Amino acid sequence: MRLVVHLTPKASQNKIEGWALDVDGSKILRAKVTAVPEGGKANAALIKLLSKMLHIPKSSISLIRGETSRVKHFEIEIDEEDAEVCFNVIYQG
Repeated sequence: MRLVVHLTPKASQNKIEGWALDVDGSKILRAKVTAVPEGGKANAALIKLLSKMLHIPKSSISLIRGETSRVKHFEIEIDEEDAEVCFNVIYQG
């Protein structure tokens, strides 16, 4: 499954804010992490947060685009229906 996330680093807490629409109308997940965007620390914190939320190992989540951008594209080794149900239940997407 592919997932697009808008990440805000240096936030006051780690959290998933929920779904939003990007400029072309696609769903994008908004997230905040306390880590700084240096040396991949914010990316690692986001992967840890997604892993915890989806109850999957961190190794199942791969950053495929956006290493230095706020908009991240992930490939997640999880059934798409299972992930969508998880996101919707927690955040009423």
